[in-house]
Amino acid sequence: MSARQAGGASTGPHGHLFVISAPSGAGKTSLVRALVERAGDLRVSVSHTTRARRAGEEDGVAYHFIDEARFVAMVEAGEFLEHAQVFDHRYGTARGPVAARLAAGEDVILEIDWQGARSVRAALADTISIFILPPSVEALEQRLTGRGDKPEAVARRMRDAVSEMSHYGEYDYLVVNDDFERAAADLLAIVGAARLRRAVQAERHAAMLARLVAP
Repeated sequence: MSARQAGGASTGPHGHLFVISAPSGAGKTSLVRALVERAGDLRVSVSHTTRARRAGEEDGVAYHFIDEARFVAMVEAGEFLEHAQVFDHRYGTARGPVAARLAAGEDVILEIDWQGARSVRAALADTISIFILPPSVEALEQRLTGRGDKPEAVARRMRDAVSEMSHYGEYDYLVVNDDFERAAADLLAIVGAARLRRAVQAERHAAMLARLVAP
């Protein structure tokens, strides 16, 4: 995988951008799905990719599926917040939809790896980053083995997972998925705390605050 690159962008006055990363097998997809269901006004950004659409995947839901020429054109036009080459395919987060949702007051989740997270943090200083960890290497290996992959595939995923997890120190929050409900509650607490920040509350309740502190 090549280093990800970011294009410039700015958040809106209300929305929060949450970047969530995890090694394969840590349960990120299920936890993010639970978070979206429970948090409200929280959207998962849909990435663009050049890989072929798989059976059952809907364009614009799993990914925005585009060809190589279109992807390159978007890169050259600076349309990606971050993008990467992953093996034989390209993946990227279009900055326009993210910026529009943030400006509209929506909170947005990006599910990306540590390289993408690093690029997004460099472009958007207010990004809130969360890393999801498994409780142990043994638990992670059991989860990956339980998918039915061949031993060599599991070994490769384990090597990738260790590499990914070595970057946990770059994130604002760590969530350990040793118990699904507790991990989901931890994610919800992070989102809730971000929404209660003084600057956010001051803007949301400007009129009320003006009355409360009026002489």
